Amino acid sequence: MKQGKTLSMVQLALLTALIVMLSFIPYIGYIKIPVLAVQATTIHIPVIVGSILLGPKAGGFLGFVFGLTSLINNTTQPGLTAFCFSPFISMGEGLGGSPLALIVCFLPRILTGVVPYYVYRGLQKLFKKEGPGKISLLLAGVAGSMTNTILVMGMIYLFFGSAYAAARGIAYEAVLGVILSVVGINGTIEAVVAALLAGAICLAVMKANVLKTK
Repeated sequence: MKQGKTLSMVQLALLTALIVMLSFIPYIGYIKIPVLAVQATTIHIPVIVGSILLGPKAGGFLGFVFGLTSLINNTTQPGLTAFCFSPFISMGEGLGGSPLALIVCFLPRILTGVVPYYVYRGLQKLFKKEGPGKISLLLAGVAGSMTNTILVMGMIYLFFGSAYAAARGIAYEAVLGVILSVVGINGTIEAVVAALLAGAICLAVMKANVLKTK
């Protein structure tokens, strides 16, 4: 039991370090897409891995770290819509400086570390699968990634719709279409990458653990 706890702590520390590393190495963790005025991310992948392997508490912690790196990046290197993620950024009168940015920054990322665990466990029970389930892992990866994308973009529309339109220089009526395009294009790419990478990593670790117990 002590060995198991120690291993979990080491894995959590490694995943935390990976999130921090991805966050502050340019063009790896956050990939700017100027056309959509958003940043694609790979940081949700270790969060999803931690959720599935270590449980929702560890996953939630990793999601918090993800959110914290997002807050720091958007505060120190603000982009066009940085005010949606940092209450310390103001892009002009009525654009930014809102504490609601903290909700956008943290809540979706924390849930990204919680949802995959329950999706994976639920699917395993549904399929009555005892060993590692490839389909369950893939779908858990998709669920974790889309949780982040849908909640972030949905909250931006809900909390900052008018300000987002002003920052982008578009009509407010066009914001929903832009949000949906980000979810559809950016979100789909991130979900596929997360499903493949997180699924492969989790499957390898699970198989290694099974071999150790034999």
